[in-house]
Amino acid sequence: MKMRKPLLGRMKQLSAGSLLALCVGAGLALAPLALQAQNFQSPQRQVLDSVVAVVNNDVIMRSELDDRMTQIEQQAQAQGGNLPPRSQLERQVLERMVMEEIQLQMAKDANLSVDDTELNGQVRSIAESNGMTLDQFADAVEADGMTLASVREDIRREMLMRQVQQRQISNRVSVSDRDVERFLNQQPGQSGEQNFIEEIRARHVLIALTPNRDENQARARAEEVRQRLSQGEDFASVAREMSDDSGTALNGGELGWVRPGQTVPAFEEAMRDLDVNQVSQPVRSQFGYHVIEVEERRRQNVTQESQREQVRQAIFQRRANEELETWQQEIRSQAFVDIRL
Repeated sequence: MKMRKPLLGRMKQLSAGSLLALCVGAGLALAPLALQAQNFQSPQRQVLDSVVAVVNNDVIMRSELDDRMTQIEQQAQAQGGNLPPRSQLERQVLERMVMEEIQLQMAKDANLSVDDTELNGQVRSIAESNGMTLDQFADAVEADGMTLASVREDIRREMLMRQVQQRQISNRVSVSDRDVERFLNQQPGQSGEQNFIEEIRARHVLIALTPNRDENQARARAEEVRQRLSQGEDFASVAREMSDDSGTALNGGELGWVRPGQTVPAFEEAMRDLDVNQVSQPVRSQFGYHVIEVEERRRQNVTQESQREQVRQAIFQRRANEELETWQQEIRSQAFVDIRL
């Protein structure tokens, strides 16, 4: 069993006419539909809903299973695929829904959530990967008989399950440098063309503009920082006292190794022009005024590094796929499940 692909990956190359497949394939959870009154076959008779599975303290209803079955059958028909006999398919689909329900319960117990900003970003990524604007995506969804609201809820549920899986599996899988070396040694002729970049190890003090500190005051404070450094005061001590960058101040202003493109242009340009151990004049960026010191420079072979990272990710993914199957068997066996088909 393979780890469920990210939503974006599954949806990337589907056409607008097959958007139904976006929410029914590869184990994607469909949001349960609210129970609705069924059509009367006669004034005296009404078709009632029923429970098809109990999963811990929750249930899966016949209406939910029928809805999922209908969508899968429509998908198969649109794609010209063959399905197993309906009774067999029902059990397969219900088992998948049980696994989804268990994972969603785990997400709830862990207080996991997906806020609207994350969800909107995911929906936008899906639309863009299919070459659509958000409006076009919404139109395509509606053309397949769905609503954007229901699709958003499907995506939210999938993201919650992904969070649970990542939390569990990432703690159970590791890839060592030795694993990477062993793999590379078994793959001769994979070195590739070398490509070097310069990395700079730097530190800084940031003086931010605030409601109580205008442009002139911020620059004056940055000048004070540089003056104290030029008089021999310890950079780390001054950074801890003066810097408004909470992410680096407690570490003495250390930024670590910085590559081209990782900092804003004004900062990168000033840093690039400094000699090792040289302190800059105050540098203005959108964040305020920086006083920068370059501590060290080095050249890195990014082709080799990139190759090693690709190998590391490939080994991790293979092991994660294997571990996911084991983990899902574990949580399935630990859950109370009563199938009532």
